[in-house]
Amino acid sequence: MTWRPIPRVDVDSRALPLDPRQGYLLSRLDGTLDLPTLAALTGLEEGELAGMLHELVALGAVAVEEPSAPVAPHPAIEPNPGESEPRGEEADEDAPLVAARAATHRQLFEHQLHARPVDERVALAHAAVEPELSAFCFDPTAEVIRAVLENPRVGPVHARLLAAHHRTSAGLEALGGRAAFTNDPGVRRALLQNPLLPASLYRRLWSSRRLLEQYLVATSRDAPEQVRAMARDLLRASFTQRTGEEKAELIFTTEGRCLASLVGLTLDGHATALLCRRTYVSTLLIQNLGRWSATPPQLIAHLRRQDTVKRNAPLRQLLERHPNASG
Repeated sequence: MTWRPIPRVDVDSRALPLDPRQGYLLSRLDGTLDLPTLAALTGLEEGELAGMLHELVALGAVAVEEPSAPVAPHPAIEPNPGESEPRGEEADEDAPLVAARAATHRQLFEHQLHARPVDERVALAHAAVEPELSAFCFDPTAEVIRAVLENPRVGPVHARLLAAHHRTSAGLEALGGRAAFTNDPGVRRALLQNPLLPASLYRRLWSSRRLLEQYLVATSRDAPEQVRAMARDLLRASFTQRTGEEKAELIFTTEGRCLASLVGLTLDGHATALLCRRTYVSTLLIQNLGRWSATPPQLIAHLRRQDTVKRNAPLRQLLERHPNASG
């Protein structure tokens, strides 16, 4: 029997270190959809989907699969070819354990280090060892954060603490200047959850990402509204510059949900041609295209020829009323 992954109701997904793609997939699970259906719904290949589900099982977000249909481990797809995406050490740890360690380091900073003058904290941070090095990651001063980053003992664990807890643009920009850290999934995940993430840093780190990844940030439940707003702005700017293949992929994979963020933009001829080659069975996708004022006449005509539309009177009426519909 085909596995139908079931999200665990006893686990708070907001406490898990999920990236936007994992969060999006988890939001689509209801225990009734098997892998082929999920693949058609999300636009992901079944192999990639199986790998992501395996990661969600490991994180405790999804119930363990029945023994008759095991999910084979599968490496996550790299957003950018050639860019290393190592899994963070903390991604395999329980969220409460990570939070407890962070609380201990914060207390150390507040009780023993915070009262010292800034110049002294900078000097100490340059040569600090554990646990003081982790404690200095909670310093609110950008100068101290720069000193932490110059410490030869600093590593990804410290970078994740900085990304999650630091609250100055200058300090976060200093972290953003270290590619070895910003390539770490845990650091990027923590930055997306930081309400003080500078817009310039977000654009630098995510402007080269695929449109789908940008969209997932823009709709992430874990990102604060300030970050989602930056993601929407970048998505609109990127959409006008990307290939037709990538635009068509975004629209089809999200079932047209992305179009609400693309009001006022248009589709080029290549993207339109690619979308016109598709067969449409999703009512939601057809509805979203029918409500988007920029849907080209050729695509409207193609949608009207689909069997799904011919059998559905409200869909036919929606497309007939579209401003780009011909007689």
